Amino acid sequence: MTDLHFTKMHGLGNDFLVAAPPTPGWPDADTVRRLADRRTGVGFDQLLLVERPRNAGSHAAYRIFNADGSTAGQCGNGARCIVRWLAVHRGLAGTIVLDSPAGTLSGRDLDDGDVEVDMGAPRFAPADIPLRASAESATYTRHVDGREVRFAALSMGNPHAVIEIDSVATAPVGILGPALEHHPDFPERVNVGFMQVVSPGEIRLRVHERGVGETRACGTGACAAAVTGLRAGRLSGNVAVALPGGTLAVRWAGPGHPVWMSGEAVLVYEGHLRL
Repeated sequence: MTDLHFTKMHGLGNDFLVAAPPTPGWPDADTVRRLADRRTGVGFDQLLLVERPRNAGSHAAYRIFNADGSTAGQCGNGARCIVRWLAVHRGLAGTIVLDSPAGTLSGRDLDDGDVEVDMGAPRFAPADIPLRASAESATYTRHVDGREVRFAALSMGNPHAVIEIDSVATAPVGILGPALEHHPDFPERVNVGFMQVVSPGEIRLRVHERGVGETRACGTGACAAAVTGLRAGRLSGNVAVALPGGTLAVRWAGPGHPVWMSGEAVLVYEGHLRL
């Protein structure tokens, strides 16, 4: 038997099981799927494992597993939750530096109770997303689910496609999201965001996350959508991203600069599992 002490957390309803791995090499994909089941397990969108830092100057490293057992390169809401978890469970304060699967990032608790994280600079080259395309473009068009779909594509440490729509209320998230996620031109699949521009400083967003489905919030999806709108001149300044679970604040100074995101990170309960 293996014992696991864990913390259930969420950021705007995007929920996580956060823990230190109980044994080397833990877990396998089947274990993740069983724990993620909301009827027979704990239930979560992602499992976040906090480990020893890999680089000098970092406070911790983490790995990310989606509910279907697949791994992920980045998770913005998860990064905020790990910063809060380290502050509470390890007593860390000030700037906390993390080694994520996509590289090093930093975060800190804000005076208003939110957590702010530096998500790194977005990448637009098709090979970095990855996306099969002959050249980098502001938008791409693919035949998906019987229609031509135009989207922007970029990496925030994980692949994102952003589709601008008139209204998130009528967005075909459950149909077009999975279809584009599994399009063969995205060899590692893709997260799909549906963005409605409300004003130059506000958007509404719904996100279909690869390996999970639609979630109440997606931090990297919020960053990807805000960057898309800012890059296209549709947005300006700091951007409020309204998701079904709440609102995130995103700011980006332009190409080569990191994306900063802030929002809540909530500890729900502590638990103990005998595996």
